[in-house]
Amino acid sequence: MSRLSSFASRAPRFWQRPSVLAILLQPVAYIFQAIVALRRSAFRRGILAQQAVPVPVVVVGNITVGGTGKTPLVAWLSRQLSEAGYKPGIVSRGYGGRANRHPVMVTQASQLAEVGDEPLILVRQTKLPVCICVDRVAAARHLLAEADVNIVISDDGLQHYRLARDLEFAVLDGERMLGNGRLLPAGPLREPPGRLGEVDRVFINGRGDFPAAYCFTLTPGDALALDSSRARSLHDFSGAQVWAVAGIGNPARFHKMLASFDIEPVGVDVPDHGTVSLQSLRSKAPHPILMTEKDAVKYLSDPVTDAWYVPVTVNMPQSAQEAIMNLIRTIAESKATRD
Repeated sequence: MSRLSSFASRAPRFWQRPSVLAILLQPVAYIFQAIVALRRSAFRRGILAQQAVPVPVVVVGNITVGGTGKTPLVAWLSRQLSEAGYKPGIVSRGYGGRANRHPVMVTQASQLAEVGDEPLILVRQTKLPVCICVDRVAAARHLLAEADVNIVISDDGLQHYRLARDLEFAVLDGERMLGNGRLLPAGPLREPPGRLGEVDRVFINGRGDFPAAYCFTLTPGDALALDSSRARSLHDFSGAQVWAVAGIGNPARFHKMLASFDIEPVGVDVPDHGTVSLQSLRSKAPHPILMTEKDAVKYLSDPVTDAWYVPVTVNMPQSAQEAIMNLIRTIAESKATRD
């Protein structure tokens, strides 16, 4: 994540609506927009070269800072491809990990501090090959060398133009959409809104007004103990206060989901990809702790009791699912014919 992205993700309120601060930061946003445009133009004109790999590449990313449901969509898409007979593999930057300057294959035994939270979640959810590296071209090539893969899914990387891609999927948060419509740091946008007109499909987590977009929802399952040894229905927590730990881009979505089960979330200030002391929370008040699955991988060795995570699954309309798979099938067949 860039310094501008990191800054914006810590201050979502001012770029979610018109504000004086956004206006004051607009001159910097113009500079950022110029850099984005120059870089994009350099790749289009061949001044900067894209690097291709011999299998189809599908990039799932976003043009906004903060959580959109991108990683659950990557897991869902990967499983759909596996069920359709493909051999997908996943590449990721590995944000938050130390081992991402050189390609590293992620396993279920990998350490969070080395590989980051999202790659660890993906390998545990999908059981598929996952490779991390800041350089996604290097990650894709290493993945193909180390695993039997015939299609690569890039978790994020919409702006990592050096990796040639066959399909681009952009994901939006249906509640926040494009915020105030300004680029970083005046707003949440990594690229201008017109970039969405260039991708192959737009997905919206929830509901949103965008032409021909595919809308999906994230459905929560039972709450699981941090070691996954026990499960409890979320209805068991109805009427109670809980510590709500959500180190994600949009914690309000997690709080809203808990509230839909008549649970009273006590929000905890957690940076995106960050951690807090669970023991400290329990010392303040003995509420149960509920967290996202992205958070859970950070606390697997924590001995605190009554701490649970809530896994979510993507619920995609059947018509959208069929259209997505037909699109990927067409691209894969076309690439196989060319090669």
